[in-house]
Amino acid sequence: MTTPRERRWRPDGPIDVALTLSPHRRGAGDPAWRAEHGGVWRTCRTPEGPGTILVTVEARERAVLGRAWGPGAQWLLQTLPQALGADDDRGAFAGIAERAAGAGGGVVLDAWRRLPGLRIGRTSRVFEALVPAVLEQKVVGREAWRAWRWLMRRYGEPAPGPAPEGMRVFPEPEIWRKIPSWDWHRAGAEAVRARTIVNAARHADKLEATARPGAVASAEADRLLRALPGIGAWTSAEIRQRAHGDADAVSVGDYHIPGIVGWALTGEKTDDAGMLRLLAPYAGHRYRVTRLLELTGHRPPPRGPRMPARDHRRF
Repeated sequence: MTTPRERRWRPDGPIDVALTLSPHRRGAGDPAWRAEHGGVWRTCRTPEGPGTILVTVEARERAVLGRAWGPGAQWLLQTLPQALGADDDRGAFAGIAERAAGAGGGVVLDAWRRLPGLRIGRTSRVFEALVPAVLEQKVVGREAWRAWRWLMRRYGEPAPGPAPEGMRVFPEPEIWRKIPSWDWHRAGAEAVRARTIVNAARHADKLEATARPGAVASAEADRLLRALPGIGAWTSAEIRQRAHGDADAVSVGDYHIPGIVGWALTGEKTDDAGMLRLLAPYAGHRYRVTRLLELTGHRPPPRGPRMPARDHRRF
């Protein structure tokens, strides 16, 4: 299918497409995400099949243009506004940030004003967010992204349309269930993460149902996700941020974020409990605050050796 379907969408304010879609990028060379030709390319396993979408901005028209290919093209265009944060309650956050600024949260308000195009979007594809989140559990990003690239190139199908070379579409849940143990090993994902993904694949339909508009509240989605073995608070938050567009899903248990939040708001590093206390005035938007602080470079100076990337593979 070489002729794309198209849709123009005019957002109700500024939008930074690349910044809004960047949480879905899993490191350099991600086979499902690419910034080229003046826009962002993404692939997706939609309910209607594989699809590729290219999202660009038409500055004169103040519009976003989506061009999509494959059986999932129509679904990708239909959900494009939601993926770009059309349902994001940014107005409510503006008032919260202004009130918190008077109590020492001026750095958050400044970041909000510097990045007016940042939105929290939702893909409504839960299993597609779950797999890379599980691969990122308790390892450095380079290790997780290497595994993601290997598995996508091995089991993902070529992206429909004129996508950049090497792009792949996320495999169906049944394919993830059948990946042999030696290929998980070759990818660099140890048995515990592989078991978590394989088990989640068995419940993929139920997981996807939680992301339908109005299906369940965030707390219920969190409960259902954490009922799966191997899915804890951090992984659930990482999934809900992307699939559900949950602006409050703070990544408790993250290696870096508590230090970033503590340093930005108090000048000192803190732990998860301290981070949650500092974020309490931003209830409903705590993930948004952590994104803002990450993007504006507020982080403590590095001390000590970095965590090395492990390699479990043996050839």
